[in-house]
Amino acid sequence: MARRRVTLIPGDGIGPSIVEAALAVMDAAGAQVEWDRQEAGADVMDKYGTPLPEAVLDNIRENGVAYKGPITTPVASGFRSVNVALRKKLDLYACVRPAFYIEGVRTPYRDIDLVVVRENLEDLYAGIEHMITPDVAESIKVITRKGSERVIRFAFEYVRRYNRKKLTVVHKANIMKMTDGLFLETARSLSGEYPDVEFEERIVDNMCMQLVQKPQIYDVMVMPNLYGDILSDLCAGLVGGLGIAPSSNLGDGEMAVFEPAHGSAPKYLGMDKVDPTAQILSGYLMLQHIGQQEAAERVLAGVSEVIGEGKVVTYDIGGDARTSEMASAIVSAIERM
Repeated sequence: MARRRVTLIPGDGIGPSIVEAALAVMDAAGAQVEWDRQEAGADVMDKYGTPLPEAVLDNIRENGVAYKGPITTPVASGFRSVNVALRKKLDLYACVRPAFYIEGVRTPYRDIDLVVVRENLEDLYAGIEHMITPDVAESIKVITRKGSERVIRFAFEYVRRYNRKKLTVVHKANIMKMTDGLFLETARSLSGEYPDVEFEERIVDNMCMQLVQKPQIYDVMVMPNLYGDILSDLCAGLVGGLGIAPSSNLGDGEMAVFEPAHGSAPKYLGMDKVDPTAQILSGYLMLQHIGQQEAAERVLAGVSEVIGEGKVVTYDIGGDARTSEMASAIVSAIERM
């Protein structure tokens, strides 16, 4: 198999350390990838005057696929999110966040296998906001038929491609009758093109309750940007937390960026204690995406074996292992297969 060239962005904070752990795991699994390293994030601000140099975007466009570590996003001030900028500039309109139970993770839930498909570019996260007066701020919610149709169609196709069973559209159209109403209307219209996919609707607040009470009855869910951000974290919490939550951002064709769902956690910089699972499983998703299914399955099997044994895992999963030690244990598990 020819090696696939992929843009690699280690990120900042804990990013470089967990990325190196993940690269070792993917290499042990037989991934045929040529890593094209690029710099982005808070650490390159002084060097380039921006956390996201244009050369990095050009590199991703050339390679088509990127794999990145977490990058710091300042709160309330500083530069806008690099992650959001990547999605907008590369038109990565669908965020896919799987949440599945791994034996050995401490959680009261079992038999969970959920996927949140989040519209990535519109809604309140379009960032159209301003001060009306010194005491009143306004943010504008934007939902378009085009944006709704392509992410909902993506979700239906995802159900088919991965042999899932059901698609649930999540909305608040009972209150936001025009914006969420348009999203829901589009989903209803498209459902007729997919008679083989079970289709249902849930209001977002009720969906939150349903996911806590009986998450096992749900499968793939598609929703506008804000709800997707919230519900994807909720689903991650059901299966153990953000430390084991992978993520992907996809556009048309093969264009995609894969990254963990959690942040850069700069307070843990250099401590070698953060769970690398989310970063590693984001690599699992990437390998699936580029057609290296056997390597992807070995990555997942190695992670599942080490977490299932519970001997060499990080603090969030109930152990005391270091990041590097857990990664080495996963590499060893794969090498024994």
